[in-house]
Amino acid sequence: MAWMFLFIAGIFEIIFALALKHAQGFTRLAPSVVTVAAGVASVVTLSQSMKSLPVGAAYAMWTGIGAVGTATLGMWLFNEPRDVGRLVCIGLIISGIVGLRLTSAAAE
Repeated sequence: MAWMFLFIAGIFEIIFALALKHAQGFTRLAPSVVTVAAGVASVVTLSQSMKSLPVGAAYAMWTGIGAVGTATLGMWLFNEPRDVGRLVCIGLIISGIVGLRLTSAAAE
């Protein structure tokens, strides 16, 4: 169940970042409310996962899920660059997340 909480926390982290972009410095009410709610939900679900997962692995995977999801959606939604270097770096983050998951599973 801890891994599910961690995945959900990562999804909320992506929602937080995308809503933050739309909030335009907290000058738009609806995206600002979504930003705050998603941020709180992300930290709450992250804390639930940390009840049984190692803090270093959980935090790194949470930020990795958020970074990969936000970068990928940024390319799709905001027409951000899709160059090879950027895609390779996203792939490296994904491999790091997978590696942490595999080594953390062995430690349980």
